[in-house]
Amino acid sequence: MTTHDALGIVRPDPLLCHVDLPLRRAYQPVGFRLHLATNSRDVIDAADECWRDYEPEFACEPMELRVVVEAEGGLASEPSFRLQRNLLSIVSDAHNFAVVDFSTQLACIYVSKETAADHNLLRWFFLESIAYVLLAQRYLAPLHAASIARHGTGVLLCGASGAGKSTLAFAAACAGWTFLSDDCTWLLASGSDATAVGRPHQVRFRDDAPGLFPRLAGYAVRERPNGKIGIEVPTRAFPEIRTALRCRVGGLACLDRRQGARPAMERVEPAEVARQLLNSCSYGAEVDAMHERATRRLLDLPACRLQYESLEDGLRLLSEFGDAIGAGAASGGAA
Repeated sequence: MTTHDALGIVRPDPLLCHVDLPLRRAYQPVGFRLHLATNSRDVIDAADECWRDYEPEFACEPMELRVVVEAEGGLASEPSFRLQRNLLSIVSDAHNFAVVDFSTQLACIYVSKETAADHNLLRWFFLESIAYVLLAQRYLAPLHAASIARHGTGVLLCGASGAGKSTLAFAAACAGWTFLSDDCTWLLASGSDATAVGRPHQVRFRDDAPGLFPRLAGYAVRERPNGKIGIEVPTRAFPEIRTALRCRVGGLACLDRRQGARPAMERVEPAEVARQLLNSCSYGAEVDAMHERATRRLLDLPACRLQYESLEDGLRLLSEFGDAIGAGAASGGAA
């Protein structure tokens, strides 16, 4: 590509700083503003899969993603992430990489045509990961938790991978709870209360989920870019399920699902659960402190461990905990 300056001098453009990005869209990932520019319809389609169902929720400066797709190169492999001060680099190979500037909320992404055509990979490695890491610098503290709510009060479900957070959250939603998120929840960094922000428009399950929920049997099982096998289901496929983007957190539940476990609920220290919830690498002292301040708001909430084997027992125990939270709120004290 070449360009002409004011003097009519022809200048080459090997840096692609003048590449045309004619396709432009505005999105609202988890309610925050994002502007996207690209030269590929595949990128637009992948971004639609991520964020088309979100509405404006929060006032903020927009994030900006500029995605350049080139014909050369193969499929991106799992990238390396490196951060120095405000600059994050995400590098898979010479044809698939990104540079993110936290100070300006700008990300420049370069991928091959083959990578752009693989929407699952493009979303996982670049679009979603970059948008959410940008939000984590200013507005949100990421938590490894599912989130559901009843009567406007939320419960965060934590536990190791495979503990059943997604399945219990979905079962609760089918039983009348409000669904916010399956495995990744954020806390708003601002405000005085613990306010959870979720991703209510999709649920990701392990491949054995149809055995628990036969209605999922028609959904394709595929390998995620992280190597796990699973199913992704849009919650709009189940119009009877109520969803919400955010809610006030009223309690914490640590899931202990294992074979042969006798159903039991025991109170635990909130700090024990909170340590399991914080799900973020270090972004530097200032951002880390913001995340810790948000997480400390959980320390005054009732917390329990739910021990169970069957999903039915887990749901029963969760309902008992929800009732206790509601009774505590009604009496003006901790549940």
